[in-house]
Amino acid sequence: MSASRPPVSVAILAFEQTSASVVHGMYDLFMSAGRDWGVIVDGRPGPCLMRPRIVARRRGALTVSNGIVIHAHAGFDKTAVPDIVCVPEVTIAPGEPLTELFDPEIAWIRQCHAAGAIIANACSGVMLPAQAGLLDGLEATTHWAYCDVLRERHPKVRVQPQRALVVSGDAHRLVMAGGGTSWLDLALYLIARSIDVESAMQVARINLIDWHAIGQQPFARLARSRQVEDAVIARCQAWIAEHYAEHSPVAAMAGLSGLPERSFKRRFREATGMAPLEYVHTLRIEEAKHMLETGDTPIDEIAAEVGYEDPRFFSRLFRRQVHLSPAQYRKRFGAVRRMLATHGGYAVPGKSPSSSSMTASRNAGT
Repeated sequence: MSASRPPVSVAILAFEQTSASVVHGMYDLFMSAGRDWGVIVDGRPGPCLMRPRIVARRRGALTVSNGIVIHAHAGFDKTAVPDIVCVPEVTIAPGEPLTELFDPEIAWIRQCHAAGAIIANACSGVMLPAQAGLLDGLEATTHWAYCDVLRERHPKVRVQPQRALVVSGDAHRLVMAGGGTSWLDLALYLIARSIDVESAMQVARINLIDWHAIGQQPFARLARSRQVEDAVIARCQAWIAEHYAEHSPVAAMAGLSGLPERSFKRRFREATGMAPLEYVHTLRIEEAKHMLETGDTPIDEIAAEVGYEDPRFFSRLFRRQVHLSPAQYRKRFGAVRRMLATHGGYAVPGKSPSSSSMTASRNAGT
């Protein structure tokens, strides 16, 4: 994203009949985009790439369905049309009428859509743009408990209950996530679409967002490879970020430092918290992760490209560090990246993963 481009503006709609977890959860993920990866990699926050605000009928406090108080930053009348409007779940019985309850919200959604905003809907929140007439003739999805009601009330809508994420409408400006915690998928998709895929992957890694429970290990190693203040060791970090696949990289770094090998290893551990060889393995594994996510290169070839002649040793090391085999990692995180890059036939326009986890490591070493 260009440094001169303003942050993507996001209005997260709040009303009494919703839950705080979706409203605040989406807010946190959008605020994380761009900002938090720098903290993990080099200890400094990056630029905020999105600017979320909680918007309601009126500015101020409102108590939502689970008893939590949400503070709306602005009312409808004081909110400029944002790039994205996020509609959270509606926590009312599926058969209950919506019109009288949500007339102001429905009117504001219709107004923002007419002005060019993306309308992104989590779970049963899709009932509001449906009531606004925005989904007529289009594919849509919602929580399974609301699918029959959506069909009955809006027979022109082509309901797709089996799909977790649907993108529809003119310029693909209507986005719907099916139910439950699929608002996480929705937020990642919006980050990928409005910024780039790599930013969405960073948010997924930082927040441990996955479609399966796998623990923290696939995400944790890069945090230990951040830039250090020792200028000699920092120079070695910069060099190894470009030459990690070479033979005898530790000896090469020691030679570059001008220090006796024992002194070099001691200073390197003091500066980075890792032995030099452990650091090299970390960089190699991070690059291997990116290659597994983004392509179909055979695992044996990936091992060779990142510096391991023995693919069995590489696989054992990868499993020990990541707690997944290379094949398991590719299956899980390759699917995440593909979902973000191309979902429902909609390719994120002009966006491709231009940098990898390895690039982040290289930036940390310069």
